[in-house]
Amino acid sequence: MEQSNHAGRLASIVGDANVLTTVEDKAPYLVEWRDLYQGSTPMVLRPGSTEEVSKILKYAYENGLTIVPQGGNTGLVGGQIPTENGGEIVLSLGRMNKVRNIDPVGFTITVESGVVLETLQNEAEKADRLFPLSLGAQGSCQIGGNISTNAGGTAVLAYGNTRDLVLGLEVVLPNGDIWNGLRTLRKDNTGYDLKQLFIGGEGTLGIITAASLKLFPKPKKLEASFVGLPDPHAALKLFSLAKQKAGPVLTGFEIMPRVGVEFCLSHLDGARDPLEAPHNWYVLMELSSGSDAFPVRDLLEEILGEAFEDGLVEDAVLSENLSQVNAFWHIRHGMSEVQKAEGGSIKHDVSVPVAAIADFLDKAISAVSEFVPGCRPVPFGHLGDGNIHFNVSQPVGADKEAYLKNWDAMNEIVHGIVHDFGGSISAEHGIGRLKRDLLKTVKSDTELDLMHRIKDAFDPKGLLNPGRVL
Repeated sequence: MEQSNHAGRLASIVGDANVLTTVEDKAPYLVEWRDLYQGSTPMVLRPGSTEEVSKILKYAYENGLTIVPQGGNTGLVGGQIPTENGGEIVLSLGRMNKVRNIDPVGFTITVESGVVLETLQNEAEKADRLFPLSLGAQGSCQIGGNISTNAGGTAVLAYGNTRDLVLGLEVVLPNGDIWNGLRTLRKDNTGYDLKQLFIGGEGTLGIITAASLKLFPKPKKLEASFVGLPDPHAALKLFSLAKQKAGPVLTGFEIMPRVGVEFCLSHLDGARDPLEAPHNWYVLMELSSGSDAFPVRDLLEEILGEAFEDGLVEDAVLSENLSQVNAFWHIRHGMSEVQKAEGGSIKHDVSVPVAAIADFLDKAISAVSEFVPGCRPVPFGHLGDGNIHFNVSQPVGADKEAYLKNWDAMNEIVHGIVHDFGGSISAEHGIGRLKRDLLKTVKSDTELDLMHRIKDAFDPKGLLNPGRVL
């Protein structure tokens, strides 16, 4: 059947206005923000309900059409971008943006997959609750994509990955069947926990259309400190001290190098250096409590006082108000964005055991600096959960395209070191297309066989996000 005929039939499901076929209308859905992938598609479909998604997938299944689900298009491994051959249809979930239910007493919220993460956070706040998932793209990423990639973010230390926040899911399977698993139970020990297959599945097993999520008490007291340190070894010791003294009250612990802070000061609107003098490394440490009576600031001062006595900390500033807390986080959240202004950046989203982070950074920084003299390593991220975004910016004045040709070779160097430390080549961004071929180097034959068998069981025709993950 001609593509125009398919478009007509699909328009009868979603409406003419929600079948995008012109170059201009399709353009925003065909490129991701790092410009690593630029795809092509005959059409973009924008369903407005689970039933419409079901009808689309049933039609696609019967007619052999491949579908690429897309949320806010903020993914970093190419899983949401159609291939360049123009044969894949993009299914955008952005119109499915309703909050179906919020239960402050039960601390749950049920939303459709197209709800923007920041909107979800705000809806929880209106009910005097907290939805803790937080990341730099929260103003545009959508919760369905967050779930499909098992997003991490800056609150994993206290609240876990997205996987830990999901109670139930509604999913449309590749043949169009709808699985309604929107349970809000905290305990449900009735066989296989099917939702776990779709969390982190990157849209290869089914399309998530709604989710029931955990909420938490809204922090009543929140304090943060921007800390200057000599090296990651001091940062790791500070983390151990803070974790021992604060326990679950320690809700954020992020590490950043001086070069990353300088990038933010140069290119990030509103960024100001929190400390008077520069330091080689920084930690953004946050403590929060749901109780007005808990002495959060006293505890933070106690931690920093002991750290100063132990020679771990060179300088620190404590937040005086919420605006200053947000200013600290503004620098941390802007660190990925500002690297674009400094030319080519070869990126790695990796994790190692927390105790190995400092040694990993020593070895990896030395290795990439030897491989490309003059390159500028910008490793930053979630020291508290072992996830480092080990990005490497090009040397000053270098040719961007020539530098980026080192991508695979530098990946091999960094990932080899990650492997030596027993780490992972993908901590929170997923596999998508970017890291698909790397899986065979880090997964056993048994693991890969099980993954293929699961994919074949759910999607025997291979029509849903083919070529991603596997």
